[in-house]
Amino acid sequence: MQKIKMWLQVRLNWKRGVFYAPQSETKDGGALASWRKDAPSERQGAENTHLFHAPHLGYRHPVTSNKMWIKPIIIALAIIIFASLDKPVTQASYIPQFSAVRIGLFFNTTAIPSANLQNVSGFGSGFEFGYYDENNTFIPIGAWTSENAITMVMDRNMTWHPGSGGGAGEYREGTGGAINLGCFHIQMDARYETYEQATAAAQEYQNSFVKYESGHFFVMTGQYTTRAEAENAILSRGLTECTVNAGTSSTIVVTRTGTNIILFEYDYGSTRYLAVRPLPIEDETPETWFRGYRYCGGFQYSRRNGELITVVNYVDIEDYVKGILPYEMNNEWPMEALKAQACTARTYAIASLETHSTQGFDLCTTEHCQVYQGRALANERTDMAVDETAGMYVTYNGEPCITFYASSNGGASENLENVWEESLPYIRGVIDPYEADVATLIPGYYWTITFTPQQITQRMQSRGYNCSTIVSMVVSEYTPTGNVLSVTMRDSNGRSFTVSKREPLYAALGIRTQRFDIGNQRFDPGSIFANDPAQQLGIVTGSGFFAISGSGEAVAVPEGPMYAITDAENIEVISGEESSASGSGDGMINGVFTINGTGRGHNVGMSQWGAYSMAEVHGMNFIEIIKFYYAGVEVG
Repeated sequence: MQKIKMWLQVRLNWKRGVFYAPQSETKDGGALASWRKDAPSERQGAENTHLFHAPHLGYRHPVTSNKMWIKPIIIALAIIIFASLDKPVTQASYIPQFSAVRIGLFFNTTAIPSANLQNVSGFGSGFEFGYYDENNTFIPIGAWTSENAITMVMDRNMTWHPGSGGGAGEYREGTGGAINLGCFHIQMDARYETYEQATAAAQEYQNSFVKYESGHFFVMTGQYTTRAEAENAILSRGLTECTVNAGTSSTIVVTRTGTNIILFEYDYGSTRYLAVRPLPIEDETPETWFRGYRYCGGFQYSRRNGELITVVNYVDIEDYVKGILPYEMNNEWPMEALKAQACTARTYAIASLETHSTQGFDLCTTEHCQVYQGRALANERTDMAVDETAGMYVTYNGEPCITFYASSNGGASENLENVWEESLPYIRGVIDPYEADVATLIPGYYWTITFTPQQITQRMQSRGYNCSTIVSMVVSEYTPTGNVLSVTMRDSNGRSFTVSKREPLYAALGIRTQRFDIGNQRFDPGSIFANDPAQQLGIVTGSGFFAISGSGEAVAVPEGPMYAITDAENIEVISGEESSASGSGDGMINGVFTINGTGRGHNVGMSQWGAYSMAEVHGMNFIEIIKFYYAGVEVG
């Protein structure tokens, strides 16, 4: 309507002999041009010349005042205005603090003695050295190499082991191999301010290389396995103004992979760690082989506590999502499902940057964070899903959401506090009818777990429960969506033991989701329906319903118990109280405790198979998918 009013104002002003478009905010925060037919002349004396002034475009163009020149412009403006009437308004995207994220590839118990890098053919040529600052920005120090295959190694006595380290070979601490690296070097006293100066000076010495230490460059020569060997070399070579240097617990040596040729050495203590970034070929985004996977971005190498090397991949958030998507969702799935996964993965990453902050990076490569293995399984479709949603985040009140997701929920997602301890306003349980449409495609969707009384007794005792033989196991509490909140067991001495929420239930019973029944027991949401048998009132909170008031207005039903008069003219509670279960017994079928369930995952947030069904079977788009699983969110 606002644009229609603008057009009417343009027409009215034209009738008055004035061409003036009312100012209106544009997507980029500027304003539509303010053009006046009777604007002042740009040149004194040019009475027949007037200005068309477009402030947001930054130019002024003189034209004649004849209406023959102005009318075509009015028509063009009208076309632009009406062509944009059916375009949805795009909300401003959430903008993260950093465009790059830090992904821990090897750290702690997986830290390694050496790390090979190799340019992917056609996607890089050589490497440059530097460090990453506090804004995750690569700061070059001017040092580089044209070698396509290099290895970062601890500055200790190392020997080459071909075929190990993921198949590409690696250096390990020790001596006596066919190819050895000594950690004792001769360092010349002169220091240089640039890499070029140091490289030129190094030409005077055999087996020389350049070292960067605390902001300065030095010339190094030789590699020896003992200090005595290095000191003897100084004498035999007649060197002066030099010392023997064995590096520190922070020193990293860069070699030509599989040789004892040292290309560069780096040591800046624990404040600035060595960073290596592939050099691009023209405009191609560089890619690098590391441990059998292709990665975008650069790499950081540090020896925390003076030990093995921690490797961190610094990668643009969009390239990171391209490395996640094919591992978290099949790359042949419907495009709208892939887009939903791209948005949730991107948002989850940004919302979870503190996960590994004490270890020097943001996220790891496993399901603990998100599965990330570089470009190996990425294809045109997954890249397209990321590109077409680039910069889009799932937000609640303007902040990125922790967008949990899992393979399948079994028929209903769950409130976060019913799975783990914390609560989030956008992680609310919903009945999910979409998985059922593709249940036959979902591996292991229907599952059964059985225990004899002796087996479950031993299992509970091994987990610290002081119980005698378990004789009864029942669901003692369901959630409003029909998922299990608590299970109570009773032993032969009459003692009861209750386990609640996902982790305790998983530990006790090995369940795959919280959507299951025990024995003949079944979730009973009640028999009150709204409009059709698919909408049972007993499984929806009161805030989801509206009543028509005496004035004809729709009024939201408040939270709390809701009541209805049944066909038998009885008043029954239909929502707002704990859900119950039908059936009775001890949870056993033919003398065996039997648990029947559906789905695989933690029941929190988006179901990936549900997203598949919504896109493939129901033709829904990625925003509809996301808003179904996350309450009250925006996507933009």
